[in-house]
Amino acid sequence: MLPTTKIAIQAVDVLTPNGWIPDATVLIENGKFIKIDQTITPSEFPVINAKGLQMLPGIIDLHGDAFERMICPRPGVNFPLAIAIADNDRNLIASGITTFFCSITDSYEPGLRSRDSARSLIDFILGIGKQVLSCNHQIHIRHEEANTKNHDELCNWLESGKINLISINDHLPPAGDEAKLKRLLKGLRQRVALSEQEITELLTQTEKNRHQGYEQVEELIAIAHSRKIPVASHDDDCEEKVALSQRRQIAIAEFPASIPLAEKSRDYGAAVLMGAPNLVRGGSHVGYMSVAEAAKYGVLDCLCSDYHYPSLFHAPFKLQELGLMSFEEAWKLVSSHPAAAAGIGNHKGKISPGLDADFLLISPHNSLHSAISSVYIGGKEVAKYQ
Repeated sequence: MLPTTKIAIQAVDVLTPNGWIPDATVLIENGKFIKIDQTITPSEFPVINAKGLQMLPGIIDLHGDAFERMICPRPGVNFPLAIAIADNDRNLIASGITTFFCSITDSYEPGLRSRDSARSLIDFILGIGKQVLSCNHQIHIRHEEANTKNHDELCNWLESGKINLISINDHLPPAGDEAKLKRLLKGLRQRVALSEQEITELLTQTEKNRHQGYEQVEELIAIAHSRKIPVASHDDDCEEKVALSQRRQIAIAEFPASIPLAEKSRDYGAAVLMGAPNLVRGGSHVGYMSVAEAAKYGVLDCLCSDYHYPSLFHAPFKLQELGLMSFEEAWKLVSSHPAAAAGIGNHKGKISPGLDADFLLISPHNSLHSAISSVYIGGKEVAKYQ
């Protein structure tokens, strides 16, 4: 890190909102972009020569939960939060992610996805984390609709500004849906050390809370709207759910199941968010539409890491490689578009005067992780790889 509030990145090709500016000089002061052009000769700014490199806006990840594997690598085996989240922070930076909406599941499950775990994570990130984490962490609560315990606490988190994004999830399968039940059971067995009988009892009891949970969600959404906190839907897989999301004034539609449902979500104003691993792997791991298909039909607004951070860096290169989108437009899916969807576009997501100086310096024509030369957040170099 430089012991100064002023720096000039010189001789760099810069991706701005209006396209590339080649061989430019970028002035940064007090953590903000000040000026980007080809004529500046800075006198009072310490100069960093970035000849041969490209400058890209830092990646904004609206939905990522790979940190869970850092905390709980095996069912019932947990590591201290400070160790797990600090290690996770390094993984985020190495993947070019400069703003991370830590997607904390608020579920009826015991252990990793419980309210107790959510509380501990929030306390760490908003406490000690402010001093020890390099990536800009925001709190994304993934609230399970059937989790009705400690409702007042969740309301308080929204009202006090601890939560920056809330998504409404319902992974409890309806009666007779064997496919969803099988998927839920598989996940539970990976996360919790419960017997089959205990899991059955948990789901039976939780099912009884559906109606109360629905009423509580309506209150949570009202609070979120009153505080201008974005609300996301999750896995809308039928027209009825999309209509409900529209009534709820959902800002972000996470992982809609099909092209028509994604189109309907965009029609009422939601930004469609999909997982970068879907693109990099070549399809959805749960049988929904592919990112490539969504891009082809023009119903893709944002990409997220979902469960694999590195995929978010690779995805724009992949979209260009497949001929589905120019790189310049593809990079917006991981920077300016997520920023706008989350309501932080006025200070993040673009290389533009007045915005936070969060950016990557990369070697061109290289989509591997080795392409990242260094990562800057708020004008400070937080990692250097070359």
